[in-house]
Amino acid sequence: MIKIENTLIISFIIFSFILTPVISAAAENEIRIADKTGDWGHPSPYLAYGRGPGYLRMHFIFDTLVWKDETSDLIPLLAEDWEYIPEEEAYIFNLVKNAKWHDGESVTANDVAFTIDYMKEHPYGWVVLDSVDRAEAVDEHTVNIYMSSPYAPFIEDIGGTMPILPEHIWKDVENPIDYVESDAFIGSGPFKYVDFSKEHGTYHYEAYDEYYLGKPNVDTLIYAKTGDTQMALQLGEVDLASIKPEMTETLTEEGFVVIAGPHYWNKKLMINHNNEPLDSVVFRQALAYAIDQDEFVDKSLRGYGKPASYGLISSESKWASPNVPEYPYDPDKAKEMIESLGYELNDGVFTKDGEPLKFVVLVSMIGIGGQSMPDRDGEILKNQLEKVGIEVDLTSLETKIVDQKVINWDFDLAISGHGLIGGDPKSLYDGVIQAPNSKPSPFTARYDKCEELNSLLDDLMHEMDPVKRQEAVFEAQNVYARELPAISLYYPTWYYAYNPDAGVEWFYTTGGIAKGIPIPQNKIAMMRSNAQGDGGIEQTPMQATDNAQDTPMMPFLGVFAILAAFYIKRSKRKP
Repeated sequence: MIKIENTLIISFIIFSFILTPVISAAAENEIRIADKTGDWGHPSPYLAYGRGPGYLRMHFIFDTLVWKDETSDLIPLLAEDWEYIPEEEAYIFNLVKNAKWHDGESVTANDVAFTIDYMKEHPYGWVVLDSVDRAEAVDEHTVNIYMSSPYAPFIEDIGGTMPILPEHIWKDVENPIDYVESDAFIGSGPFKYVDFSKEHGTYHYEAYDEYYLGKPNVDTLIYAKTGDTQMALQLGEVDLASIKPEMTETLTEEGFVVIAGPHYWNKKLMINHNNEPLDSVVFRQALAYAIDQDEFVDKSLRGYGKPASYGLISSESKWASPNVPEYPYDPDKAKEMIESLGYELNDGVFTKDGEPLKFVVLVSMIGIGGQSMPDRDGEILKNQLEKVGIEVDLTSLETKIVDQKVINWDFDLAISGHGLIGGDPKSLYDGVIQAPNSKPSPFTARYDKCEELNSLLDDLMHEMDPVKRQEAVFEAQNVYARELPAISLYYPTWYYAYNPDAGVEWFYTTGGIAKGIPIPQNKIAMMRSNAQGDGGIEQTPMQATDNAQDTPMMPFLGVFAILAAFYIKRSKRKP
């Protein structure tokens, strides 16, 4: 009997050592996302770099009042419901009752009111609060936001984009740009901050067990910087990655799920319209006629994309105007228009007052989703402009440097790109006007020379009647295409692929995440089961338990149970 007892003890110890890591592995679910650039700033509102990937690094940690799933319809997040009271020009938000900050403190209406006040005092690049008068906490879970004037994009642009800050932490922060203490990363979102390596371009998050919508289905989330995102996916090093368009069939055959993105991102030519002759509408229109969009699509995108609308808003948006002016490729017409401005064509180059017509064009490797890509656009543009008598010097720089030069007006022409063109039409306003007290954007033309366009953009922002607002949006695109503060070149068709066995069904969000980010990394994907149906967030309860039930060690537990029962039975027979 002692021998059997010893055998049982030894078996239990052996099975425990074998079984513990297996159960742990089954319960632990890690998702890794590939990224070529890596460093998009610290994942805190004021520290993240002001492009879409920087916002996404932050959005896992900080929640907004409302959010979007696959569709453009808004769903509850920190706010369980809301309404607009026209008579008071006020939005009333009723908050969920069980939301907590990552340090355990409760999320209250005071935090929302504080965030409004704080961001009015310390402008946050993604949200402009000029139309907001004040916010008042009515009770612990109700907040009223009063407008100083009607603001049509409010729900998506502020309610669905503004990260809510914990008052008990940020109330003592005088300079948010310099605030890099650990408290800067305490939010109320589904994931908690663990680590960010600027040197290696990696981000590490872990699931927040007490998240008010239920613990995410993913325990650990990691962004991994890698030179070849597609290869990293095929080697099993990551679970989600951008891929080469021509590899979609191959990867599908290998068992990956491939998703093609909508055209909510545009490559465009930024123009310094403060300098001659770029300040002339006629000259900018001549540039448009000199540019062959189809050649960009054929050569830069290898056919995986399409020409962009000259009205800036994506041609696939529900807000796209049906009557946007077009500029079919016509180099002869471009030459005629340039000659009308007093230039003479000598030896294939336009000159005026003895000076050649010449521009420096800044280029970088900017691509959709922040994924750097080989640049052919600069050479294509150079060849097209030189065909109509414009000399071009290309200067290739890092994207962040090009962005800064555009912000500083230290350029002639710059090939850049951005998303946010598929969501609320405020994107058109953002692409033209630098809002007062807002952080300068590298893809804002800062063009205010056309009173007609200014008036239409004002209507676009403040007209609350949906029909009248749509009319203003359509006409604003038409006038924008006539004025050409910048020239959109093309929309790439971008592809991502993911490993379905990792347990997350990724998707593109209609109109883009938040105010229009066209990257399939919506945090909602990690907060629901793949059987999600009608727009709510369906949790997967008892995930660890279910996984443990499937572990291959379960037969051994059965054997151990039989041995234990036998031993107990024999023991009871002892005299």
